[in-house]
Formats: sequence, structure tokens, C-alpha cells
Amino acid sequence: MNEIERIHLFIREQKEVLLNHSLYKEIRTIKDLQQFTEYHVYAVWDFMSLLKALQINLTCTSVPWFASRLPNTRYLINEIVLAEESDEYLDGRRLSHYEMYIDAMQAIGADVRGIEDFVIRIQQGGEIFDSIERSNLDLRIKDFLRFTFEIIKTGEAHKIASAFTFGREDLIPDMFTSILTEFQHSFPETDLSKLIYYFKRHIELDGDEHGPLAMQMIEELANDDPQKWNDIRVVAKTALQRRIALWDAIADAVAH
Repeated sequence: MNEIERIHLFIREQKEVLLNHSLYKEIRTIKDLQQFTEYHVYAVWDFMSLLKALQINLTCTSVPWFASRLPNTRYLINEIVLAEESDEYLDGRRLSHYEMYIDAMQAIGADVRGIEDFVIRIQQGGEIFDSIERSNLDLRIKDFLRFTFEIIKTGEAHKIASAFTFGREDLIPDMFTSILTEFQHSFPETDLSKLIYYFKRHIELDGDEHGPLAMQMIEELANDDPQKWNDIRVVAKTALQRRIALWDAIADAVAH
């Protein structure tokens, strides 16, 4: 059994909880779906910060330019950034996946003011941890966001890569397939084309391209360092526990 297989075994219980979470069956109406997106959008947004933190750590984003030390990982990150930050939308525009999600939310009548106000406050100089604390978000969503930015703050690429790969990229294809199936069955009369496009793009990219590349990144960053492999395991499990709590928060909101 190699190290990647050991990690998968270590986090198997958390993945099973997520893939079989009651949330998916709680989404029964268009209002439920709207509420789901209004909470889930924070995970869509902070994913981009994980990605950009990896780009800063593993490629050269400053002038003068120097070649980073891991060319395969450099290629991986730039490939993922290209798709996540400027993918082709269903109408031919180039948008980030976050912008696609916002557009899809608006198309189904979801309220985007919460996330947009949150992002604007940070853009205008709000410190990220203070902005999270001052928000009116459910405590579990705050914990989810705090964990993301605490990992980023470490500046340790292998830890950021673990949260990115096992907490996000490796999980997304199966998780979004489950959600998409529920949506198609539950809302046949509603035009969900933009949201379905977003989900399908993630399934295509993460299942076929980004997921396997992200595993290569983990192997390159940890190499034969036992401490790094242990860090990766711990971060992976914690990232999934935070995701479970996020799903619990959404399920509770939808149930009420």
C-alpha cells in the first residue's frame, strides 16, 4: 500500500459520510435549492484562494521571474488555474467558476447579496479572519472558512495541497454527481441549465484531469518525508470534517 492509498483509507469514513449525506435528499423544492447555493457558494469562493495560494507557492508570480523547483507541479497548478479562473461558459464567455456559480444562482432566483457583500468588504481592505468573525454566517460556515485561511496562512505547500486535493478536488466528482442526480429528479420543470453546466464542468475537469494531477502534486511535495505525509493525512481528515459540518449547516437551514 502506497502513501496515497493509506490516506484514502485514513479518510474513508469522512468521505462516506459526505457522499451519503442526508442533505442531498433534503433538497426537495426550488427554495431548498436556492438556500443550498446561498451557503455552498462560500466553499466555491474560498476554493479559489486555496488554488491561488498554491500558485504563489509553487510557481513564480513575482518579478524578476525564476523557474520554480518542481516543473511538473508548476504545470499542474497553471493548468488548474487556467480552467478555474477563466473557463469557457455555456454562452461562450470566459469566466471563473465562482462567477459561473454566481450567474447560476441568479438564474434560479437565489440571493447573492450575502456572498457579494462579504467579498466586497474584504476587497475594500477587510482582514479575512475579522471579516469571517463579523459576518452573520452560521458558526460551521465560519469554521469552514477559517480552516481554509489558517491552512493558507501556514505557507506550507504540502498542507495547502492536502486541503485542496483531498478536501476539494478528489471529493468533487462523486459529490457533485450525487447532487446533480438529485436535482434532475427533483426539478424537471425548472431550467437549471447554468447550474448543471457548472456541476458538469467540475465532474469533467476534476474527475478526468485535475484530480489525478492533484495526486501527482501531493506525491511530489511530500516525496519521502514522513512528517509531510503525516501532515497531509491530518489536514485531509480535518478538511473533510469541516466539509461535513458545512453540509450539516446547510441541511439544518433547508430543513427549517
